[in-house]
Amino acid sequence: MGRRRMRTGRGESRAEGDGRKRANMLSILAFAMVATFMVLIMTKRLSALVALILVPLVFALLASALLGGFDTGFGKMMMDGVRDLAPTGVMLVFAILFFGLMIDVGVFDPMIRAIVKAVHGDPVRIMVGTALLALIVSLDGDGATTYMITTGALLPLYRHMKMDVRMLACVVIMAGGVMNILPWGGPTARVITVLKLDAATVFLPLVPAMAATAIWVIFVAYRFGLKERARLAALPADAIDDDASAAEILAEDRHSHLEARRPRFFWFNLMLTGGLLVALVLGAMPLPVLFMLAFAVAMGVNFPNLSQQRERLAAHAPNALAVGGLVFGAGIFTGILSGTHMVDAMAATVTHAIPPSLGAYLAPITAAISAPFTFFISNDAFYYGMLPILAEAGEAYGLSNAEIGRAALVGQQVHLLSPLVASTYLLVSSVGIEFGEHQRFTLKWALGSCLVFGLAAILTGAFPFVAAGG
Repeated sequence: MGRRRMRTGRGESRAEGDGRKRANMLSILAFAMVATFMVLIMTKRLSALVALILVPLVFALLASALLGGFDTGFGKMMMDGVRDLAPTGVMLVFAILFFGLMIDVGVFDPMIRAIVKAVHGDPVRIMVGTALLALIVSLDGDGATTYMITTGALLPLYRHMKMDVRMLACVVIMAGGVMNILPWGGPTARVITVLKLDAATVFLPLVPAMAATAIWVIFVAYRFGLKERARLAALPADAIDDDASAAEILAEDRHSHLEARRPRFFWFNLMLTGGLLVALVLGAMPLPVLFMLAFAVAMGVNFPNLSQQRERLAAHAPNALAVGGLVFGAGIFTGILSGTHMVDAMAATVTHAIPPSLGAYLAPITAAISAPFTFFISNDAFYYGMLPILAEAGEAYGLSNAEIGRAALVGQQVHLLSPLVASTYLLVSSVGIEFGEHQRFTLKWALGSCLVFGLAAILTGAFPFVAAGG
């Protein structure tokens, strides 16, 4: 009996060891997959769409060859990922169509005129105005809406002034990252849900840190403006018409589709857009449904003729197809990550790597790892998978769930640069730059935002640097 018991014990130990080895190998493959993907798109060896589909498949096949055991099949994993992101894909496609239509019919023309009049052709004022407009528009917590409205209003001005559109994309996404912490934004809602906390308990202590980060965004915009002012001043005198009127700038942007303007429906279109934004904030219906309904009403009222509808659809089909394709490509990526349990292996690697001696510093550690992990894996995987483990560990050192939850929100500025964030593809396609180029340009400023947010949160008591008694 004793001998048999000893053999069983050795067998269980061997099984546990095999399980750890498998998890470690999966973790290594997962990190290698993400690194390979990033290198390929940032060096422009592959487009983001192609890399999203092929890279995870190659690593999934490699994992199967090395480890085996994926009985459900990669086809099912990929379809599950696509199915999970399908509502987001539908929402973004119809958001592009709706806001594209509103830009065509002239809803944002008064906003552009007001902005052009206020900035007087000064790059510093333009950049600071961009930051302020994006902060205001992003109050609804929806990135796609923010990107469409802000770029639709400002891109003609940037192009006319010959300003760097990478700066536009950078400032807009950073402003969106600040407001993404609002309780009706995605990450905070996940923290509240998974840790079973009250919205005010999590959010209100973070307001000073959000304000500090908003000031940082405005400061970055100011720095960009000074840089552009100096660069543009070195151009030939006739390169830019600083005194151009708002009407001229509008005409420059809309010359190819003047027939799409619908001034007689201006107030209807404005109320429709405002009503849509209110419905988005209130959560009256699922976002994809709201955008589909708004688009159908807008198209039917403004362009009742079938040939006109075809023209408008054809005008915006390239953007809609490009972004929709990237969303479903991201579904392949996330499906492989989840279906092969690479996400779980990555989470386990990090949580097990935190030694007990650093337990008292778990809040700032959570803040620090939230940036890379919400970049490499989805918000769902981080907040539903890793956060409960971190919160449970924090309790042992006297840290509350709310404190760990607030710390876990620090990395959202970097998260928005992740290839798994669908709305970011909408932003880069709107301004006409490559995804990798946007990442390279914006990353250091986004890291600065994370640092400002984290330090401000610690200084204002949102979470402690060291647990009490640590």
